[in-house]
Amino acid sequence: MHTMTATPPSSPATGRGYAATKQQLLARLRRIEGQVRGIERMVEDDRYCIDVLTQISAAQAALEKVSLGLLDAHARTCVLPAEGQLQVDRTDELMAAVGRLVKRG
Repeated sequence: MHTMTATPPSSPATGRGYAATKQQLLARLRRIEGQVRGIERMVEDDRYCIDVLTQISAAQAALEKVSLGLLDAHARTCVLPAEGQLQVDRTDELMAAVGRLVKRG
């Protein structure tokens, strides 16, 4: 497997692959941050364990949705347009990231 040591250059027109939805991404991350703070308050308030676990599951699902969106954007803007060995390297990098995401749990 190839390992990339440097951050791939961004497209001059769009920045990173998620630049078109950067504000949406930031808004979603802020909502997730709020969910996590809510979970913290639930623990402080000694809320029922299953209720806390339900909220943790919701926060994890929200983070997974962000991850999938980033993977999709990376594949479309960084992997597919690349050619030759660069495409191979970026594909390896993408698959390693997917592997890290699915290995959790």
